Amino acid sequence: MIDKSLNLGEGPILPLLLKMSGPSIAAMLAMAIYNLIDAFWLAWFSPDAIAALTICFPIQLIFGGVGVGTGIGAGSYASRMFGAGENLKAQKTAGQTFFLSALLGFLFIGIILQFPNPILLFFGASENILPLSRQYLITMIPGIPFLVLLMIANNLLRAEGRPHLTMYSVLVVAAISGILDPLLIFGWGPFPRLGIQGAALAAVISQISGAVLCFYYLQQQSSKYRLKWHHLLPNPEIILSIYKTGFPSIIINLVVSLGILIHNHILAGYGNLAVATLGLVFRTNGLIMMTLYGIGHGLMPMVGFSEGAKLYPRLIATVKIAVKISSAFSLLSFVFVEIFAASISSFFSNDHELQRLTTTALRINFLMVLTAAPSLMWINMFIGLGRGNTAMFLLVGRDSLLLFPLLLYLPTVFGINGVWMAQPIANAISFLFILYWTRRQYRIFEC
Repeated sequence: MIDKSLNLGEGPILPLLLKMSGPSIAAMLAMAIYNLIDAFWLAWFSPDAIAALTICFPIQLIFGGVGVGTGIGAGSYASRMFGAGENLKAQKTAGQTFFLSALLGFLFIGIILQFPNPILLFFGASENILPLSRQYLITMIPGIPFLVLLMIANNLLRAEGRPHLTMYSVLVVAAISGILDPLLIFGWGPFPRLGIQGAALAAVISQISGAVLCFYYLQQQSSKYRLKWHHLLPNPEIILSIYKTGFPSIIINLVVSLGILIHNHILAGYGNLAVATLGLVFRTNGLIMMTLYGIGHGLMPMVGFSEGAKLYPRLIATVKIAVKISSAFSLLSFVFVEIFAASISSFFSNDHELQRLTTTALRINFLMVLTAAPSLMWINMFIGLGRGNTAMFLLVGRDSLLLFPLLLYLPTVFGINGVWMAQPIANAISFLFILYWTRRQYRIFEC
């Protein structure tokens, strides 16, 4: 039997980081492009449809965030166990994936079915887009357990050094969604015209497909996890270890969702086009941020392995290389968007007011990527080290102490442009705090 996993503790760092990050970047970009295409079709279908999708976006972030947080905890724990040579604990970690996915998925489904309208109103839906938002939300809930499983399993695949399998599973999701989206939204060919429900149904079908593929990968004989039926039994000790790192990541994602909720409520005062603008900006921004997340996902298991093997100089060198790569990419992306913001806006819609709002929002909001790149690499270092509480402290502190107050204050001075200014300013200030904490951690390693 051939072990196709990468050795995270040996060899030149840059090629290994690129091998670990490349598939993750491709996977994250595929999802970002799908989200962009999703927004493109719905924006051409109607501005209200993209506004309704934007209202549901923070709710989807909660589902995905819980899955990502659980997966980050599982992946961090598994990579540290592999690094320490305790493979059995890593194998049992993979088994918890299925129990946790089912439990969390059905819990979310029950809550949504019980309170769909109050949830949507809480997240900023106005009365005229509430019916569209409800259609999307109710249609997409069967995919929640599979979405959670997909998020967790992808982190486990990266942790064992097989990031290319993560890429394949996400590419399947993106490809199926991208193909089905226009067919089901507009009713092309033999397909029914379902509008926004078609976008939700395409998402469900793609999530189920991706989750099934991940299950296949985890139970392969070539996998380090050697998944067995008895590994699926709930293991409280391992679940506790997963959430020791993963729970802070869940809190981080919940705070991000809260930030979008606040955006939605503030922008609702400027009309549905302003809410639609937020959706287009976030999805364009997602192309850059997802690439940065991909680099961070490749970095995380390398950090965890080096920490488990006590290879501290290698760990620091790996993080510094990741910071340089991500910062260069962000700078180039920022320059591109500043130059072509108007062309990007016209790509989505022929509504001149929506184009005008989106152009201005892109140029202001994209300032955030300049400081987001190094900050995300350092945050992923802390998560890879199993220091989820530190990551939570830094990111939740940024949003609760900086972003939220700025969102409430800046629009009173600068109008709608103040909404787009809040994130770049909050990121720039928090960058200094994260830098301080990172240097402090470096000194601990060097002692």
